Amino acid sequence: MPAYANSPKQKNNPGGKKPKIFVLDTNVILHDYKAIRKFQDNDIVIPVAVIEELDKFKKGNDALSYNARGFMRDIDRLTDRKMFGKDGVPIGKNLGNIKIEPNHPFPDDLKDLFHDDTQDHRILATAIWVRDNHPGRFTALVTKDINLRMKSKAAGMIAQDYLTDKVEEEKVEGAQREVQIIEGAPTEALQKLAYGQDTCCDWQDILDKEPKPNQLFKFRWEGKEDAAPVCARYDSRRDKVVFVRSRQAYGIKPRNDEQKFALDACLNPAIQLVSLTGGAGTGKTLIALAAALEQERDFDQIILSRPTVILGNQDIGFLPGDQKTKMSPFLQPLMDNLNVIKAQFRPSSKEALKIDGLLTNEKLLISPLAYIRGRSLGKAFFIIDEAQNLTPHEIKTIITRAGEGTKMIFTGDIFQIDQPYLDQWSNGLTHLGEKMAGQPLFEHVFLRKGERSELSEIASKLL
Repeated sequence: MPAYANSPKQKNNPGGKKPKIFVLDTNVILHDYKAIRKFQDNDIVIPVAVIEELDKFKKGNDALSYNARGFMRDIDRLTDRKMFGKDGVPIGKNLGNIKIEPNHPFPDDLKDLFHDDTQDHRILATAIWVRDNHPGRFTALVTKDINLRMKSKAAGMIAQDYLTDKVEEEKVEGAQREVQIIEGAPTEALQKLAYGQDTCCDWQDILDKEPKPNQLFKFRWEGKEDAAPVCARYDSRRDKVVFVRSRQAYGIKPRNDEQKFALDACLNPAIQLVSLTGGAGTGKTLIALAAALEQERDFDQIILSRPTVILGNQDIGFLPGDQKTKMSPFLQPLMDNLNVIKAQFRPSSKEALKIDGLLTNEKLLISPLAYIRGRSLGKAFFIIDEAQNLTPHEIKTIITRAGEGTKMIFTGDIFQIDQPYLDQWSNGLTHLGEKMAGQPLFEHVFLRKGERSELSEIASKLL
């Protein structure tokens, strides 16, 4: 006789209230393969259509394939020598049950609602069947697919987004106001900060309360409205507000205060993790790359990478040519930034020849993220461009590759996301800024002004 799992005992459940049921879509699992453990003591249902879709993702080196395999291994462990039975299999202590439910048709009154027989419609039909066969229990379909949520609501089925790693909207807006503007600071303290021998001052002399580590400031001079503000950062290690001066790196000079903060963060050896966000043309990647070249003697390797966003579950292997040829279209924007830096110098200059030498010797390496997995990045300057297209789990996976002496720069625009199941609240770059805020080794800078060209700036604002 097959062994069937018993339902977990409902603890801390006053009045015997039954747990909720959440039916998960494929994209939730591909986003977070540990999602089944994020619903407290509620029950999870996985439609067979989801398993069929996951089967298509099991081969490959990208994060989707990794998550698909991780989920199936987890389910296999949970069901070891057990059948799902009526109530499913316990997920773990203080968690609910999980069950894989066979496909079910739409009820008679909804069978003509959709004309196409798709996996999404099978998942929705199964969710409706689960709801109708568990009266008295709250049942919802959880999906990151906005279209499926709309279809579900049209069919009268409750649908929700997966909210576990979603950052609150207020915190996202707060990240865009990272630099605090201080009016009426004491002139004597500002003089010491900007022109003193140590170019720093005690925070008590200029602020009302202790700021968080690496908080950025613009102090305006009292009575001098036309004077440029004093840019500064709170250094928690020294317990002082320190002056952020304008610096240059490999021929690249900041054109505005935010770029000044960004370059300072990228050049600061004490800050090992930097997040640069902002719209197109604000100089995020250019500044990070210039800082890397300026400090190349301090690192064994400079690595530039970005996620490859390809429609469908196609790996780069379907493209013609070798790895370099396959990746060329995806990594060309990084080469464009490198060419901007080279253009600052004569082709025969030592700086330009040095860049060519770094590329030839692969000390400056441009590589897809898929080939980074499994590596231990020791004493490397690692730039990850377009990081808004990464999930929180992917960001974590990348950072945990960091060895001693490694510095990581994540750049991106959270309002320009190419992944269909990520948005400005749930992408990895937003998650990174929210979770790491206040850590002494982390700094975030939001770049506001486009500096690519006057035309680019106008188009960004008006179109």
